[in-house]
Amino acid sequence: MACEPTVKRAITFIDGQNLFHAAREAFGYTYPNYDVVCLSKAICQAHGWDLHQVRFYTGVPNSADNQFWSKFWAAKLLAMRRQGVLTYSRPLRYHNHEVRLPNGTKHVFRVGKEKGIDVRIALDIVRLAHRNEYDVAVVFSQDQDLSEVAEEIRHIAREQNRWIKIVSVFPTAPTSRNKRGINKTDWIKIGKALYDSCLDPRDYRPSLP
Repeated sequence: MACEPTVKRAITFIDGQNLFHAAREAFGYTYPNYDVVCLSKAICQAHGWDLHQVRFYTGVPNSADNQFWSKFWAAKLLAMRRQGVLTYSRPLRYHNHEVRLPNGTKHVFRVGKEKGIDVRIALDIVRLAHRNEYDVAVVFSQDQDLSEVAEEIRHIAREQNRWIKIVSVFPTAPTSRNKRGINKTDWIKIGKALYDSCLDPRDYRPSLP
């Protein structure tokens, strides 16, 4: 068995939409108000890991579909990059979603969905493990599609005869419906006190006309 390193290099991989939806359900926040650098540092310091890099991933609507949130993410991503965060964004893909109301009428609205974000996170976790760039992959997500990545990390650890850990970090509260982290990973739960200590003091929401 490979020896556990004394100094453990960590990289955080943050699924921005997954983190936001978990915080909204747990704590009631209505927009992505987190500071990803602060959260990354807090988690790593609490576990004695040496934070080497913060990576952030999100889907972003284009201005034609949603000008408000397009401007929000353009400003927030720019601020992250100025902090040294490596950001990856992809345009949301929209489709019409139809619901039938209790009175029998139909209502159609546009729904944006992320495509490829989980794949990009998975590729980066595996690629950077092969390049021996971290000892701990700190994944801010509850996306079970990433459970296969955790299994792949175990294979890489055996191939390279070294110690590697992958953890799933997520906000949770008694009201949260999903209290599970990614399967085959260690789970780290974020309570409201910790989350609130890492709120972004800047609000990037554009002013409404």
